[in-house]
Amino acid sequence: MDRGAALRAVRTPCPGGGRPYAGGMYARRRRAYFLLMGGCLFLFVSAWSFVRLFSVEAAVALCVVAMVIPPIAAMVANRRGPDDRWWDDPSGDPKSDEWWDELDGKRRHED
Repeated sequence: MDRGAALRAVRTPCPGGGRPYAGGMYARRRRAYFLLMGGCLFLFVSAWSFVRLFSVEAAVALCVVAMVIPPIAAMVANRRGPDDRWWDDPSGDPKSDEWWDELDGKRRHED
């Protein structure tokens, strides 16, 4: 799938007439992720640039705090919001979509 087709697929409405899959949600997650990771980088660099000159223990504490931030940033970036309807978007594979619809009870499979 080329880039243009992927962008058009994102802009199409959800099945069932819902609102379009918002790209703003990704921007919000990306912004939060980069803010957290920027804070992590700032803590780590400042700890060993100038905080260590005053207190090595404080520099180590800053590094411990910086160590905890990346997993939190990953959780924030991958969190699904209440309006995220990712599970009912079609995958593009008709057989797979039919199978998932049958599992979800949307369509009954006739034997």
